[in-house]
Order: sequence, then structure tokens, then C-alpha cells
Amino acid sequence: MVQKTFTITNKMGLHMRPANTFVTEMSKFSSEVDIVFGGKRINGKSIMNIMAGCIKCGSEITVECSGADENEMLKKAEVILAAGGEKRVAKQHESGKMTARERIAALLDEGSFVELDRFVRHRCYNFGQEKKELPGEGVTTGYGTIDGRLVYVFAQDFTVEGGSLGEMHAAKIVKVQRLSLKMGAPLVGLNDSGGARIQEAIDALAGYGKIFFENTIASGVVPQISAIMGPSAGGAVYSPALTDFIYMVKNTSKMFITGPAVVKSVTGEDVTQEQLGGAMTHNSTSGVAHFAAENDEDCLQQIRYLLSFLPSNNMECAPIVETGDDPMRIDDSLNTLLPDNSNQAYDMKDVIKSIVDNGEFYESQQYWATNIITCFARMDGQTVGIIANQPKVMAGCLDINASDKSSRFIRFCDAFNIPLLNLVDVPGFLPGCNQEYGGIIRHGAKMLYAYSEATVPKITVVTRKAYGGSYLAMCSQDLGADQVIAWPTAEIAVMGPAGAANIIFKNDPDVKAKTEEYIDNFATPYQAAMRGMVDIVIEPKNTRPTIINALQMLQSKRETRPAKRHGNIPL
Repeated sequence: MVQKTFTITNKMGLHMRPANTFVTEMSKFSSEVDIVFGGKRINGKSIMNIMAGCIKCGSEITVECSGADENEMLKKAEVILAAGGEKRVAKQHESGKMTARERIAALLDEGSFVELDRFVRHRCYNFGQEKKELPGEGVTTGYGTIDGRLVYVFAQDFTVEGGSLGEMHAAKIVKVQRLSLKMGAPLVGLNDSGGARIQEAIDALAGYGKIFFENTIASGVVPQISAIMGPSAGGAVYSPALTDFIYMVKNTSKMFITGPAVVKSVTGEDVTQEQLGGAMTHNSTSGVAHFAAENDEDCLQQIRYLLSFLPSNNMECAPIVETGDDPMRIDDSLNTLLPDNSNQAYDMKDVIKSIVDNGEFYESQQYWATNIITCFARMDGQTVGIIANQPKVMAGCLDINASDKSSRFIRFCDAFNIPLLNLVDVPGFLPGCNQEYGGIIRHGAKMLYAYSEATVPKITVVTRKAYGGSYLAMCSQDLGADQVIAWPTAEIAVMGPAGAANIIFKNDPDVKAKTEEYIDNFATPYQAAMRGMVDIVIEPKNTRPTIINALQMLQSKRETRPAKRHGNIPL
């Protein structure tokens, strides 16, 4: 007889599916197998006996095998119960990371996960790979529910060959990608991988290519969410980059094309993994990632929260949620929010908190291009995507990064039937050589393109400044805004009134008096309103009920664009 003690690491314990797998595999051997737990001896070839044992997460069990093939049987039991092995599971936990199955259990509704392709095996016979037993091919795939809605998921298992991607590993991911597209359900990828499996060479590269292709085909059809929960390097970074949103976990996530060693050998730069591709690097400096999480659990809960704002596919609308917030609620504090000095800053997030349901919103890319805010919120239970200038940062100017950030968010909302709410206080595009040399013209044009292309309801609220091309770029009526609302403090003009007056009255001896007169007459929303470019001028306190009324009016909106293969956005 041979025996070994295991600790059950699955958060759901030895429940139906792993128990069924254990019994199925043990039944292939002639030897007998018993599980000793809690003073009881359980027949390891009886699923009913195992289930009756109620073996929970953290329980210690001893597996005893006796018979002609007892050693092989025990080795198989070890593979099934310990995933990549107890030592590797322990190392995963020591590094602050969950295992693949623990992550799936935390992400999905309890007991909803259905695993696919558990017994898929690689076909590599090079470099001794044929001798390796790789449980699940290093990735767990399947489907379940989040808040009762269907979701497909894959989770790379770092305890199995470092989560490296080979031919069959990729095939498992591609299968759930295609199922997600067929069923019109979101796909969540939990990435924790050392990259391509070198032993499988070109087959691994081909696997990546197939995944990238499916990412692209599904873009704009079903929401695709990536969580980087460990290393992700080389070709592995491009699938997340093709998805809609990327989450990264502080201190454990890493994303880079080439690691620090290669960077140093090529450029001479001495940089750590965290500096090169850590969570906050990509959340605040590169803008590659959209959300940062404190740990695995926080990351998975945030994904659940994000999905609550989104429809399952592009043919549906986002779910309506009963928030309990009165749609007719007014907020007197908005009447006094703006400083008397129009050049003085205020926090646009105060406006957002005031007008959305229960003051609750979920900000995307909150650490990058902070001069513009992009977030999801609800108004009378309906999801809206908000794009708002932030006067606290760079006076709310639009620059290269803000243009890219907002354009992508606009296009996501348009793809998934989410109305757009634009809160405008923008003095212009950021001037300077760096911006011009960096292509601000091309990047700013992305905003113009994204708003013009969008056919979802578009509501624009001008709180204060709306000057020049930036006024247009924040979705003016001329770019298709369905309703333009202005506060009495709004200034809609080609440029700031003081600057304009200095040009117009440059040679006038009475320049000071005429400048003041010009400001009184033109630093208002009424010139634009006289020409029908502003639909409504309201007291700030009435902003919430006015927007909600507009959203209700726009529910039946139908707008088409000319038939074409696709446009040519200025990338």
C-alpha cells in the first residue's frame, strides 16, 4: 500500500466536478483507493461516498492506494488533487496569488461553473514533453454565471508549466472565445502565464495568432475583459491589448514586450520588472491598463462590478437596476459649485457624484490622462458612459492622451448601446511643441471621429468653458449631440472672450470698456442658444432631472450611417 496526504485548496472543496474527475480517473486502475478523512474511510471509486464526506477547502485528506498499479494510481491522484503539485500551489499562495480554480470560483456565482476540455492533452514529443503530465494543459476553461448572466471564462494555471501557452492550451481558449461569440456572452480571461511554451515552438506562436484573430472578430460584439494576475510577456500581452478592458493587480501583475534583462542588453537601461511593466506603470504612465486592483480577490470583484454596467452583447441593452434614487432629485449645491473666477479650478467629480444615482460611478483609467474623466454610472437605473473634462488637471485641456482615452471609451459605449453623457468645461487643446510633434492633430481627430460615428443617445452639458475646436471635440450639436444643455455660466466661443476682445479691439482707444462689454455679451450660452446650438439653459441644480428626461426621450432613437466596410479612423 502507498499513501499521501493532501490539503484541499479548491475554495469549493471536493465538490461534484472534481469528485467526478477523481472517480473517473481512479476507476481506470485495478488497484483499490480509499480517502481517509475525519476518522472515516471513504471509497475513492464511489462518487456518492466522496460527496457524502463533505470534504471542504483546507481539509487534510490521506489517499491510500493498494494493488498492482498502486504507484501509478497515487501519482494520478496527486495530479488531480494538487493541480500543478502541492509545492507549486503553496508557492502560488505565498506570492499572494490564487490558483486558477480559486479565481474562477471567486469570479462566478457559487456552484455555476461548468468546466470544458479538462482532459485535453498536448501532443508535443520534443525535449521530453511526452513524459510530462500537464493537468488541463495549464489552463482551465468553461462557463458560468455572474449575477445570473452567462459568462465564458478561461484562467491560466501558473502551477502547471508556468501557465505557458502551447498548441492545445491555445485551442482550449479559442473554443471558449468562439462559444462566447455564438452565445452572445461576455468573455473574461484571467492571465497568469510565462508566455509561449518554447518546446512547442511554432505551434505555440500559431496558437497566439488564433487567439488574436478571435479577439478581433469578437470586438464590438461581446464585452471582452482581461485580468493580468501574474506575468504576461512577449506575445502574451497582445490578446489583452485587443480586449475592451484590462485589469492589473498591484505588485503581482507584470506586462511587457521584453523583460528587464533584454532591455538592459539592448538599450543599457537598468529597470526592474515593476518599473517596466507593473500595475501602476500601465495604469498611470502607459495607459495600457484600465483598472488597478489591490489583490486577486479585489480584481475579481471589480470585474463582477464592471459587468453589472454592461449588456451581454451588442444586440442588447445594459440591465436596468433599481437604485432607489429619485430621478427628479435636485441638488442646490450645484448652483454654488463654480468659483466666481472663471480661471479657478473645481472638481468635475463633484458634478458627477451629484447627478448620478446614489453618487456612484466606476471610473476607467482613473490614473492616466487625468485631465479627462471616463466612467460608467447609472441614471434612473440606466447605464450611461460619462466623458467629462477635469478642470483640476491642466485646466481641463485636451491633449494626446486625453484624446486617445476618451475616443476608445466613446467607441466602446457606442458598440454596446450605452448612452453618452458629456460634461464640458474645456479651454482648448493643450499647446506646445511636444503636443504638436506627438501628433495632437491626429489624436484629437480621433475624438471628432468617435463622436461623429456614434449613434447611441448623446447628451452634452456645458458647465463653463467650451472654446474653439475643443468645444466641437466634446460633442457639440454639430457632431451629433442629440441634446445640448448649458448652465448659465457656460461660455461657448471660438476662444476666451478676453483674448477675442483683445484681437477685435486691438487698435480701439476704448479697448478696456469694449472688452468688458464683449465679455458681458458673449461669455454666455445665449449666443449659441440663439442659433439653436444649445437646446436648453438650466439652473445647475436641475441637471439630474433634465438629463434623465432627455435619456427617456432618446430611448427610441434610431440613426444609421452609410453602408461601408468600415471607416478609416485616424489611428
